Amino acid sequence: MKIAVSIEKMIHFYHGSLHDINHFLKVFSYAKTIGEQENLASTTQEILEVAAVVHDIACPLCREKYGNTNGKVQEKEGAPLARQFLRDLDYNESFIDRVCYLVAHHHTYTEVDGLDYQILLEADFLVNADESKLPINSINNMMKRVFKTETGIRLLRSIYPVADAQ
Repeated sequence: MKIAVSIEKMIHFYHGSLHDINHFLKVFSYAKTIGEQENLASTTQEILEVAAVVHDIACPLCREKYGNTNGKVQEKEGAPLARQFLRDLDYNESFIDRVCYLVAHHHTYTEVDGLDYQILLEADFLVNADESKLPINSINNMMKRVFKTETGIRLLRSIYPVADAQ
């Protein structure tokens, strides 16, 4: 039940920022769904779910320090924050290392080295596309360029029915 504690602690961490809270909960939901549908091993699934919970942990700091939440500054600032957050929850170091790697790369679409990484990218994009009101051509481009899992592609096409229909 560490994941439930992680979620509750992350909600507290965001201290009333409904956007941040709703964002990570949606990313978590998509990541959990895609991971389960893609039959991830249990440890990989847990890493994915925890990474989805903490992937944007740097956003409050980035807003204060940089005035924005650009993906690259999130990646730069996120891993140390995630590491401390997870140590406080007694996750083991190899687990923490992988989650922090994912947090430090969740806006990097090249050299994807695992299904947990791939699914986190897809889940985050599914939410960001809606929140950013991306045009359908951008969604199609991401589907063709980044999406790899059957489940992620199905979800993207269900959420954006005109995706890939052009």
